[in-house]
Amino acid sequence: MEQPEDPSLERNFKGHRDTVTSVDFNPNMKQIASGSMDSCVMVWNMKPQMRAYRFVGHKDAVMSVEFSPSGHLLASASRDKTVRLWVPSVKGESTVFKAHTGTVRSVGFSGDGQSLVTASDDKTVKVWTVHRQKFLFSLNQHINWVRCARFSPDGRLIVSASDDKTIKLWDKTSRECTHSFCEHGGFVNFVDFHPSGTCVAAAATDNTVKVWDIRMNKLIQHYQVHSGAVNSLSFHPSGNYLITSSNDSTLKILDLLEGRLLYTLHGHQGAVTCVKFSRDGKFFASGGSDEQIMVWKTNFDSSTYSDVLKQNRRDVFMNGGKSKPPVTAEDRGSPDPPGPRPDDYSMRNVANTLEHIVGQLDILTQTVGILEQRLSLTEDKLRECMERRPAPEA
Repeated sequence: MEQPEDPSLERNFKGHRDTVTSVDFNPNMKQIASGSMDSCVMVWNMKPQMRAYRFVGHKDAVMSVEFSPSGHLLASASRDKTVRLWVPSVKGESTVFKAHTGTVRSVGFSGDGQSLVTASDDKTVKVWTVHRQKFLFSLNQHINWVRCARFSPDGRLIVSASDDKTIKLWDKTSRECTHSFCEHGGFVNFVDFHPSGTCVAAAATDNTVKVWDIRMNKLIQHYQVHSGAVNSLSFHPSGNYLITSSNDSTLKILDLLEGRLLYTLHGHQGAVTCVKFSRDGKFFASGGSDEQIMVWKTNFDSSTYSDVLKQNRRDVFMNGGKSKPPVTAEDRGSPDPPGPRPDDYSMRNVANTLEHIVGQLDILTQTVGILEQRLSLTEDKLRECMERRPAPEA
């Protein structure tokens, strides 16, 4: 089914003095943050009449920016080997810590906002507490620069991509590498988890985008739609679409259910270095070597968007494999990638049923976690009340 409206360019922001390296939306949808080779972090207001803020502090290029899940903090990673945590307000206050012995290429928050993961040219991935930026542990098996590291949606796994041409999956608890994907012909610039946590997608310098199922450790999609290195990608929150940015100066929107290219978007002059969907999926932002940030309206379904998002989730994960499997390569001349074929209905039925059960278990686990937190808070408050209560008179 074709979408009713094409994505449309809403506005663009100019203010950086060099290539834009990273963009992210504040979850409150009032701000967009960007990092640049000009060593600055910029925070732009979605309201046209509001001015932008330039945060100065890094001594070298800013490689990555990301808002915390609450939107109250903004993290930035730099070539100056530090990470800064900013309060994204007018003052632009920040705390800084030396994170690595080389350029810090990426910084990302865990879903609960309690941890940070960083990746660096010193070949390591490191995990930190957000509170006081305390170092927790390091992951050390890459043998070249690590370009990107991300937490899984549930925070139990970490994925990292390196110039050693591998993507590694790590178990956060055991701190061990559980699998390495080694099938890229070039360096991997960017990697991220699908919102369901069952797949990872990688953008590489060999012009390809690959999607891996991390339960079976199999390549399930392989897109050859760009004519230049792919620099960045972002999953739509519904999990049904993937947007990619490339040195070929285009953005591409891929339909993961159909396994095909939906849209090619032109706008930037020169390389498109970064792209990111907003948390609600209604917008996406892109940045490039033309020093601009462009904000686009997704328009997948402007009228009943949230209903469509919910319905799509239900279709993908709960209909026993009736939706089209994301298995076909966009390049129709190439064979389908390894992974399930469209005729494997029985296997897909089982897989979908299991996925649904796992999804329900995840929800239960999260609910129990929230209840435990509330119980702890109640106990703390009760203790405070008991301590404050005046002693009975003799």
